[in-house]
Amino acid sequence: MTTALGTRAVRGSLWLGAVNLVSKSSQMLVTLVLAALLTEGQLGAVALAVALVNLGQVVQSIGVYDVIGRTERDPRRTAGTVLTLSVGAGLVLATALAAAAGPVTASLGTPDAAGLVRLAALGLPFSAAGGVQMGLMHRELDFRRRLLPDGGGAVLGAALTVVLALYGAGPLSLVLGLLATAVAQPLLGALVRGGVRPCWDAAAAREVLRWVAVVGPAAVVGALLVNLDYLAVGHVLGPDAVGVYSLAYRLAWVPYIMVAVVLGAVAFPVFTRLRREGAPLGGAVTRFTRAVLVVTGGLYLALAVLADRVVLLGTRWAGASSPLVLLSGYGVAICLLQIWYQAVKATGHVRRYLALETTHLVLLAAGLVLLTRFGIGAVAAVQLAAAWLVVPLAWRVLAGLGVAPSVTGTLVRVLLACAAGAVPAIAVERVFGGSLPGALAEAAVLVAGYAGATLLLQRKALAELRRGGLR
Repeated sequence: MTTALGTRAVRGSLWLGAVNLVSKSSQMLVTLVLAALLTEGQLGAVALAVALVNLGQVVQSIGVYDVIGRTERDPRRTAGTVLTLSVGAGLVLATALAAAAGPVTASLGTPDAAGLVRLAALGLPFSAAGGVQMGLMHRELDFRRRLLPDGGGAVLGAALTVVLALYGAGPLSLVLGLLATAVAQPLLGALVRGGVRPCWDAAAAREVLRWVAVVGPAAVVGALLVNLDYLAVGHVLGPDAVGVYSLAYRLAWVPYIMVAVVLGAVAFPVFTRLRREGAPLGGAVTRFTRAVLVVTGGLYLALAVLADRVVLLGTRWAGASSPLVLLSGYGVAICLLQIWYQAVKATGHVRRYLALETTHLVLLAAGLVLLTRFGIGAVAAVQLAAAWLVVPLAWRVLAGLGVAPSVTGTLVRVLLACAAGAVPAIAVERVFGGSLPGALAEAAVLVAGYAGATLLLQRKALAELRRGGLR
């Protein structure tokens, strides 16, 4: 990779990191507010409604935004064709979800969520338009322009949710906030010259459909991987269990969204450009892998060590502590897979990507069928085991493609840094107990220990990064 491309990749990561910091911090605030104001059952109903709509969002996009990043045709004309297809699919899915909301939510044990699903489904066409805009920005590695539509839309939706929740709107507050975010995103995107005009190009449509034929099913499988546990818990254990589990999962999801998704979004256009230029991918895959492990390792360490402090949000959430520890380990695995899947797709071997995702889904589904009845801790353990079983399979696929990263040394150094942060943090916990000041002191010691050890152990990686290093 050229130095210029490496520099653009680093700058893109920083800009997208800033965007996600704004948007995901807003979501974290919403999670904490709702945990304080809603009951377990109410949060469970919201979680199931959001899970169903998230499935709809993935089905409407089915991987087509990637085509914008990899096409050799006119990218704007391709984007206009994708917009026509995706918004059309969004309208169809919104209608279908509205019609099926009643029986589907009843089968999941939360019939009260039907109205929430119908309302949230209205945002699908708008999120489709916003997704096309994001796809074009990603192709150009111009992540700075995402700040207003992505970050601004998230802040707007979060503010609306918090205000409505404080005034007693209950579960409706989150759905209205999500709807506001979906509507605002493409409108704000147009303000930063990110608008895309709908059009129709038959050749571009054929390219999109060829890509969708393989990546589309993989996208649906990926959405099921994220939401199947919610559906299983709701069906077997009920809405209260979904509420407690969803709090643990939402917390464990934050590092993945804030780091792995950011790096993955930068990695794919970088990898595809390297392929177009005939340059090797192995070094870039290794550097992205190292970056995601170093950053998420510390974040997931903090979540695991501080998991028992979830009771500070209310004693009713005590049951989320053990699942959060397990889901922290699961999070590290899916962060790795997020980067590696971008490499597999960039090489054009999308059927192998589909095979990996399908294997993951089969493992997860089998585990959920057998163990969900034993509680949300068992569900979290299934997630952990299924993800880590796929990690070596994904590495073998990358090795077969000649782009496998070198990870052993990085893993050892990350584990040593984790020990350097965890040991003094646990000692602080024993001194201060379970108070809020104690939790803050523990977090500070943990971060200092991990960061200090990382600076010592990852000198080479940090030097590469300063030189423009996701090359």
